[in-house]
Amino acid sequence: IKNLKKKKVLRRKKILIKIKKNLRKVKRKVSRIFMEKYYLEIPTIERKDEAVDYVNEFLINKSNTNGVGGLDRFLGEGKSYEEWLDFVIKCQEKSYAEQINIVPGITYFTVRESDNKIVGMVNFRFYLKGKLLKIGGHIGYGIRPTERRKGLAKIQLYLTLLAAQKIGLDKVMIDCTDTNIGSKKTIEALDGKLSETVIDNEETYLNYWINVNDSIKKYKPIYEEYIKIDKEVK
Repeated sequence: IKNLKKKKVLRRKKILIKIKKNLRKVKRKVSRIFMEKYYLEIPTIERKDEAVDYVNEFLINKSNTNGVGGLDRFLGEGKSYEEWLDFVIKCQEKSYAEQINIVPGITYFTVRESDNKIVGMVNFRFYLKGKLLKIGGHIGYGIRPTERRKGLAKIQLYLTLLAAQKIGLDKVMIDCTDTNIGSKKTIEALDGKLSETVIDNEETYLNYWINVNDSIKKYKPIYEEYIKIDKEVK
């Protein structure tokens, strides 16, 4: 009798384990169906109101703006979105960028497909020289305050690595202050390797390098399902 009871208990346990496994599979399938998709988009005049709203959200929340390509500065100086748009388009050209003592680069909006909302911005420099090799790096990025703690910074960084791969960069440098724990975790989550610590104006910066191809290959199974392939890096 005792053996029969034990067998029944074991059977029930096995059934429960099987049910739990099936439930996990169903949950994964459902999550994939409703999985949000994201892509990088070059700024346009059509995004004017949304871009201004994006910057204002940082001001309202008293949060630092990063990766906006100077949009906060332009608006703060009373300049227009149109002037900023003209500026960031010109900054893609090496000849113009060097005239104003910066390196060429591109600014992106990170857009969520489901609601067509700008959730982040990225400033991506095509190469580095001078002080940028110590502070600044290839990539500056930010996620709007109301969209944080959702893992979006990692998706955004992965998208930027895809952009870097497209122009042939083997590795990129990205930094953050030692107090920016969120950014530190994001960089390390994509295999950022700490290369040096730099102190400037009483701030301590952590400089990381990411091997572009290795990181993309390693994390593709995790992040590719979040990316809108046909709109990626418009």
